[in-house]
Amino acid sequence: MHADAQQMLTDFFEQLTVEKRASEHTVKSYQRDIKHLTNYCTDKSIPQWTDLKQSDIRSHIAGRHRQGLGSTSLQRELSAIRSFYNFLLKGGLADSNPAQYVKAPKQARKLPKTLDVDQITGLLEAGTNSVLEIRDLAMFELFYSSGLRLGELAALNLTDIDLADKSLMVRLGKGGKSRLLPIGSKAVTAISNWLEQRLKNVVVAEPALFISTRGTRLGQRSIELRLDQWCKKKGIAEHIHPHMLRHSFASHLLESSQDLRAVQELLGHSNISTTQIYTHLDFQHLADVYDKAHPRAKKKSE
Repeated sequence: MHADAQQMLTDFFEQLTVEKRASEHTVKSYQRDIKHLTNYCTDKSIPQWTDLKQSDIRSHIAGRHRQGLGSTSLQRELSAIRSFYNFLLKGGLADSNPAQYVKAPKQARKLPKTLDVDQITGLLEAGTNSVLEIRDLAMFELFYSSGLRLGELAALNLTDIDLADKSLMVRLGKGGKSRLLPIGSKAVTAISNWLEQRLKNVVVAEPALFISTRGTRLGQRSIELRLDQWCKKKGIAEHIHPHMLRHSFASHLLESSQDLRAVQELLGHSNISTTQIYTHLDFQHLADVYDKAHPRAKKKSE
């Protein structure tokens, strides 16, 4: 590219470092991303940044996609290019941002793995041998019983649960939304057993439902580690994380009830499309429903 174009890049990266105080990691990422665009311009004999059109940016991103780059990486590259052109626009060095309306290919959303009912039963009926395991079982039962997120479970206080009513209140769910959830009988029993032990270790005025051996609120990372240790100790080979219990809750409930709206409410999803992606139905069950219900699917009697 022309020397002027190279100088613009130098000035942009200097602004990122000095004025924007971007981290070294961010600057290097921008340099790497825009280097690919520079190579494209060289290959296409484009001397100036102002010569690039929207079609060129699309062609460049499409080429990077064909090279195997994923959606997240392409979005990052587009973000770097947009930032560079915004810099040029502010300096009066360009009249438009050719990357402004270019979008990266959408990433196919993968469903997290789910446990079947037998696996859940094996996990939750492995037995307890200590006070910590009594606490851990209460946590894991509650994950599966109420479909809680990790952060929601860690944030629970004693006042958020009502065992007599078999319910709990999530006060600060995703997006700051609260919701009232049922607690299953197995979880109620496990929590009751834990509350008997909790009194022996709690620090005065600690409101948390689940506490550590020091008597203070158990953190999210500690909960993840406890689940991992539980699986290893109980001889469960598969790596299980808290979100798998939430997903299993949603999948099993949806497969049994077919009530997508109810599952959406229980999970705390603001958009039902999230629930549709996040949960899945057994295809054979759907096929059976279709065969029985669709007027053009039924075979006429001979």
